[in-house]
Amino acid sequence: MGNPLTAAAQSVSSSEDTHVSSNVIERIETASGGNVEIEIPSDILHLLVSPPTAPKKNVEVKRQPNLKPGINKIRGFRVQVFADGRNQNTLESRVKMRANAISARFPKYRGQVYTFSHSPNWYCRVGNFQTQKEAAAALVELKRAFPAFAGEMRVVNSEIVVIK
Repeated sequence: MGNPLTAAAQSVSSSEDTHVSSNVIERIETASGGNVEIEIPSDILHLLVSPPTAPKKNVEVKRQPNLKPGINKIRGFRVQVFADGRNQNTLESRVKMRANAISARFPKYRGQVYTFSHSPNWYCRVGNFQTQKEAAAALVELKRAFPAFAGEMRVVNSEIVVIK
């Protein structure tokens, strides 16, 4: 099959002699039957039809901080399961009960359940998550396991421990 552009170009040059139409586009459409094929080199075609390589908006990109061998402290996320400052006589025992319940139910979080006090409040936080998405998944898991205090749980920014 012949090249339609070549045929259209020949038609245009021959029609110039007869002066059928003064509109070049109209003459090409008439000569090619309305079908125009354009050959695009494969390297350029690949650029035109490939998806963009830049990250899209609202896509979380996992940070890769410079980690040294050993224990590293970086900014990340934890799930806060307890934060209270009322009834000072029982705060420490309540926070430790909650921490023990989480450690017993989820062995994967042993060593990642943190209890601490900033007077007058006591806190219990779980995990060392580098992304908010990881922390949100853990939050859902913990809320299902402990519906009695699910309303108090939330993801918080925190300094986390990463061992390399």
